[in-house]
Amino acid sequence: MSAPPKDRGEPVTSKRQLVEYIESACKPKSAWRIGTEHEKFGFKLDDLRPLPHGGPWGIGALLQGLADKFGWTQVYEGENVIALSHDDCNISLEPGGQFELSGAPLATLHETCAEVRGHLAQVKAIGDELGIGMLGMGFQPKWRRSDIHWMPKSRYKIMREYMPKKGKLGLDMMTRTCTVQVNLDFESEADMVKKFRVGLALQPIATALFADSPFVDGKPSGFMSFRGNVWTDTDPDRCGMLPFVFEDGMGFDRYVDWVLDVPMYFVYRDGRYVDCSGQSFRDFMKGRLPALPGEVPGMGDWSDHMTTVFPEVRLKKFLEMRGADGGPWDRLCALPALWTGLLYDGAALDAAWALVRDWSAAEREALRVDVARDALQAKFRGRPVADWAKDALAIARQGLRGRAALKHGEDESHFLGSLDVIADRGEPPARVKLRQYETEWNRSVDPLFNEYAY
Repeated sequence: MSAPPKDRGEPVTSKRQLVEYIESACKPKSAWRIGTEHEKFGFKLDDLRPLPHGGPWGIGALLQGLADKFGWTQVYEGENVIALSHDDCNISLEPGGQFELSGAPLATLHETCAEVRGHLAQVKAIGDELGIGMLGMGFQPKWRRSDIHWMPKSRYKIMREYMPKKGKLGLDMMTRTCTVQVNLDFESEADMVKKFRVGLALQPIATALFADSPFVDGKPSGFMSFRGNVWTDTDPDRCGMLPFVFEDGMGFDRYVDWVLDVPMYFVYRDGRYVDCSGQSFRDFMKGRLPALPGEVPGMGDWSDHMTTVFPEVRLKKFLEMRGADGGPWDRLCALPALWTGLLYDGAALDAAWALVRDWSAAEREALRVDVARDALQAKFRGRPVADWAKDALAIARQGLRGRAALKHGEDESHFLGSLDVIADRGEPPARVKLRQYETEWNRSVDPLFNEYAY
């Protein structure tokens, strides 16, 4: 959730504090939790147009309706409601109005899926009253970037001006992409490193399984996951596959060094975001930040800065798996099932690491690029990616069975069902939509807003 920090926290005077900040998140396996985040596109039911923030059918009205009817607490920036909170959940807005739930840290996938179901029911109840629908896909299929309304969050203005200096597709990332991700815990530094490596290596496999963004500006883009392609040309300083994670000496300290070297976007002071784009957090620690000369950061500033890096797996006080397109309800449950199965059972984690440990950095990067275009039909080491996906799903299934988290006598492995179908067919969701586009939809993307809305 990209809300302003509540407190600057203690002053940062050494790198060791930054390392200890992440290190303090280590926890025993009994305390590991699953946190699911997912974004979706809001649209007006009568003309399919994207939603502004203001007005009777805008995002602001939707947030207000959720607060009034379901008891969410509003978060403001100036006079605008830009987020909601309730218990351990948050609802926030991405730059183009993408509507995001950041779920609570939960013990089982049964609880996670119930949370997703409840959230979507609430959003639909208010949306029906306002004439608003919600669509889960990886990239806005119909509307151009110029048609998208920017949300009234000042941090996005800073990012909007900086992004085109670093890549061609950064503004598309901000306004026209949606993802589903899962946040997972680690027990120790060594456990974090192993999970980080497996997560990065297999992230392109998740991209292929979840590939559901074949359209741009109402036409086929040539990619199965155009969202995946967008991330290859957003900002090389803060995105990508992080080859250093696989090098000797990887740990909390090495990751902190990388984040310190990523140029800053902003600092939040006195109710406003100060533009620090391109400046150095290392200089900030020395009191030499040009935007705030003489000031040193607080831990809240460091926490904020950590949210402005966007690798395929991101380390904060947990690991975020970030490679999947948004999608329908069943795949919002399948994504956390995939990664929980792979990373939360010791035998499964060992098997997943054995699967990927000899992949080179060049191979991992090529796989990431190839699956954005061809998804499960891409080839890797002479095999279709669909076969690698089946291998990963088999490991994840055993991991979920090993967890033995039962509800009504059923373990968590059934949440992988939608992915099994996709892998067995060798056909990602994008391919299905492309076929419908060419046949029953008469080369129009408009029908998908009705057929695939939540």
